[in-house]
Amino acid sequence: MSSELRELYQSVILDHYKKPRNYGRPPGADRAAEGVNPLCGDHVHVYARVEDERLAEVGFEGSGCAISTAAASLMTQAVKGRTTDEVRALFDRYHELVTGRGDVDPESLGKLAVLAGVREFPARVKCATLAWHALRAALEGAAEPVTTE
Repeated sequence: MSSELRELYQSVILDHYKKPRNYGRPPGADRAAEGVNPLCGDHVHVYARVEDERLAEVGFEGSGCAISTAAASLMTQAVKGRTTDEVRALFDRYHELVTGRGDVDPESLGKLAVLAGVREFPARVKCATLAWHALRAALEGAAEPVTTE
């Protein structure tokens, strides 16, 4: 990755960390789950309103590192309006990207590609995927908080 591209990615991550999109519980949310990363203290609540198997609204609340917050913010933008099946498939491709498993073209993930660099730091992968695991738990109706441990 070129240094210019790396700087752009870092800029996007910092922007989403400082000004997270879709922060808060959306009105009428009918799905929710909590996610905890005890290793670094990230804590997130993910909320969604599903209509006809499509995420009509999605939001999150919580606190965490720049990667965790930016990943949650970017996730909410990427999944809003998608069907639950599309969200699950997107999570699988995103997870392959950030873990370095599989052969995912980063450009196919749009803005989510800015988090591709976390694969170089295995401990940060948990930060980048926490909100996604919480969203999946919310869609599945899980009652217990999800954890990265």
